[in-house]
Amino acid sequence: MQIYRCDLTLLERTFFSSREVGNFYQTEPFIGNYALCYALGLVAAPYNNQGTIHYAEHLSTLNERQVYVTPASIVGQPRFSIEQFNAMPDSYWFAMGNNALITKPDGWDAEQRGSAWYLHERATGTSRKVRTMNRPQIGQIKLLGLGNRARFYVCAEDETVRLPSYIRLGKWMSKARLTSERVSFQRVQEESAQIQQLINPLDLPSGTTLQTFDLLSVHPVPLLRNAVLSGSCYRLTDGTLLPAEMRFGVEALASNG
Repeated sequence: MQIYRCDLTLLERTFFSSREVGNFYQTEPFIGNYALCYALGLVAAPYNNQGTIHYAEHLSTLNERQVYVTPASIVGQPRFSIEQFNAMPDSYWFAMGNNALITKPDGWDAEQRGSAWYLHERATGTSRKVRTMNRPQIGQIKLLGLGNRARFYVCAEDETVRLPSYIRLGKWMSKARLTSERVSFQRVQEESAQIQQLINPLDLPSGTTLQTFDLLSVHPVPLLRNAVLSGSCYRLTDGTLLPAEMRFGVEALASNG
């Protein structure tokens, strides 16, 4: 077994839509382990996607390779930036429809029928319905600010993992610098051990007993922080405790898919 301690430094403002309250889109101060697997290049997302979720399929390949990545916890006090956005068009005429912004090209007319809008080309008489878009039009975004640091761990049973020096994260593919170091550890049996690192509860082995924790309710899987648990753990040289034998809970993901 090999364990790598990985430290991220955000070189650009980073946005994940962790929580949406009205037109306020928030980034929580963590980076999920699914996102890290893709960012590190351990699994690859398809170039074209029609909305299908591939977590169970992709992460099962890491289970087969016996490679695991923990969520990343922000080191110290997180720094945020808040920005406003406005996706309203700049055209002379536009209208706000049901989940759609309606504009009309030169030579076209717009007509509303109930909640739907239609565009008509004067020259040919051609008509087409304006399709709705699941895209916010105005609002505020809370981002992780420049310079935030985060830490996570990569565990590999037999494989030497090659980790990049820079990765891209979030909706805007923001750049982050990555440093990694292989660390020594001992396997120990713990009773009521407090785990400082964020934990994905689907990934805990069956022999681990959770006692108390704070729940971070986010998608696609709620995470645990300040968890107190009993079971087999890895104790790193700096005293950090990680639950032993974590693997991606793809069975639960497949059943929810």
